[in-house]
Amino acid sequence: MPVVPQRGDVPVTIDESLCIDGCTLCVDMCPLDSLAIREDDGKAYMHVDECWYCGPCAARCPTGAVTVNMPYLLR
Repeated sequence: MPVVPQRGDVPVTIDESLCIDGCTLCVDMCPLDSLAIREDDGKAYMHVDECWYCGPCAARCPTGAVTVNMPYLLR
């Protein structure tokens, strides 16, 4: 099954143009292990549609590639 680079229906999206190949900072920060690194290109992606909207993944990303799409009611 092909991986879609930018899904809009997941809590965390990764801008692949900003994502550093092989960087695992966002993956390491996620308490739910929702993020992973693709083996084919070394980019991060959200492989599980679960999120606490806690934000360390986005805060730790050195390039700003990670965005937490927080629902309106949690803002």
